[in-house]
Amino acid sequence: MASLSQLIAKPATFSVSTPRTSSGQYRPRRATVQCASSRGGERSEPDAPKHQDRRDPRRARRQCHRHPDVRASRRRRPRRDARRLLLRRRGPSAERQRATCCPPPSSAPAVDFTPPDAASLPLRTRPAAHSVTADYVAKFNAGIAAMKALPPDDPRSFSAQASVHCAYCDGSYSPEGFPGVELQVHNSWLFFPFHRCYLYFFERILGSLVGDPSFAMPFWNWDAPDGMRLPAMYADQSSQLYDPRRDGRHGTPKLIDLDYSGTEPRFTDKQQVDHNLRVMYRQMVSLSPTPSLFFGSAYRAGDDPNQGPGPLENVPHGPVHVWCGDPKQPAREDMGNFYSAGNDPLFYAHHANIDRMWSVWKGIDARRHTDLTDPDWLDASFLFYDETPQLVRIRVRDVLDTGSLRYQYQDVPLPWTAARPTVTRRADSLLAPAAQAAAAAARKAGDFPITLDEATSVTVKRPVAGKRSKAEKASEEEVLVIDGIEVDRDVAAKFDVFVNAEDHGAVGSGGRELAGSFVNVPHRHGHGRGRGRGHGKNGGGIKTKLRLALNEQLEDLKAEDDESVVVTLVPRQGKGKVKIGGVKIELMH
Repeated sequence: MASLSQLIAKPATFSVSTPRTSSGQYRPRRATVQCASSRGGERSEPDAPKHQDRRDPRRARRQCHRHPDVRASRRRRPRRDARRLLLRRRGPSAERQRATCCPPPSSAPAVDFTPPDAASLPLRTRPAAHSVTADYVAKFNAGIAAMKALPPDDPRSFSAQASVHCAYCDGSYSPEGFPGVELQVHNSWLFFPFHRCYLYFFERILGSLVGDPSFAMPFWNWDAPDGMRLPAMYADQSSQLYDPRRDGRHGTPKLIDLDYSGTEPRFTDKQQVDHNLRVMYRQMVSLSPTPSLFFGSAYRAGDDPNQGPGPLENVPHGPVHVWCGDPKQPAREDMGNFYSAGNDPLFYAHHANIDRMWSVWKGIDARRHTDLTDPDWLDASFLFYDETPQLVRIRVRDVLDTGSLRYQYQDVPLPWTAARPTVTRRADSLLAPAAQAAAAAARKAGDFPITLDEATSVTVKRPVAGKRSKAEKASEEEVLVIDGIEVDRDVAAKFDVFVNAEDHGAVGSGGRELAGSFVNVPHRHGHGRGRGRGHGKNGGGIKTKLRLALNEQLEDLKAEDDESVVVTLVPRQGKGKVKIGGVKIELMH
């Protein structure tokens, strides 16, 4: 039973010596959230009034510092005590205080977003980073330089903009009334719209600083062969676009590995390109047949964070982050950790391509690939500074169409749409003695939970027996659910999931037996641990799930008549540091 109530979280300041708080509301009652500070045990006043005038700047100065927020609708919960519940924040160690990332405050009230019109803002075309001109690079470099020259307390500054990602993605906020629950815009249906809003305002600030409102940021076209290398403008060490905290092994001419697992693949360039294209097909086509699967699991106020990512957020989003980060840094900064990723200008090009994929996905199948219609998603809102700088509240429903935001993407080829993965084994090989022995040795569903310290197979019963009709498959997707995934937020982790693979090690590059992957990009920050309801002994873990569409894969594996399948989980990163609660297959509309 959903309500129209909403949750707000506002970032505050970079300072680690002064506590910054944030206020928000649920409809019909209000509650607050705070940005974690460096003082241990800081909490909101328990006897503060239930209702507050958010537009009173004096109250804002007394109680909190205003800044960008996120609202997400919530389900109704049992009525609580009328007084405001405590918001607890655990103090960070000295080592982590440097990472406090609450952005600058605002004393002015937020205004609702108004879509720009053609008269006020030209239609901008975001170009592929590998194809831009020298003049474009010079202007882009000047814009980033201008942002970096601004003082940190200017919300348009590069450091303040980078802190937006840190604050929203690394546990800076907890809503009052839900103690110990962090606000997180990754691993759920908030992933795509949050980052679209973030890039939109970042781009508007850039255009303002270079005096060109038509300026559009580039996208890293890593899904096509011509863009699979680090764009040259980011590799120039004399440029403002360069970041020394990257993996030195992965500069030009190294091809990116969109399924990177922390080790260097032994591919020729041709094999790497083919592998990447098959990865893109799997994530964008096979695993994304419906809106609920593509966008990720629903996440409403009061829910635990990390309800479950969509396929593109897992791969290639996660591996690209890790591939770029510097392994010599303590937490693979910059790109390899969410708290620091925004410090690398490459981050914005990476996420521009992720944003582009949202539009591309909708164009692949206009009938089935539509935006979500759940009002709890559409009414979720965020607050960002614009180029003036004015605090602006923008809702998910405001950003569904890039045209309404006055930007589009350069039209480039999509070779991965024809790169359907192929089956490694023979179609009838499950009848072979070796395959029968492997299936017999597999665990049963009741053998979980487990710690994933080695390749583990499990026999999973399908919810329907026998081959389904085309109409049945169109209305219901068989979905493999890896449930109760637990991992420490600081751990870079990845495991692959295979279906009916005789020998997972022999599955070819981008082979059809590979159903998908789970990726955890580390979430290291300066606000202590235990903000996700304390999963793990140290309270620093996350708990989530992985959902993988199976219809197309079962067709290709000729397994549609089977009563069960053998699922194999193979740890790639973080071996022995990931727990699995269970494996099942269910039908999803």
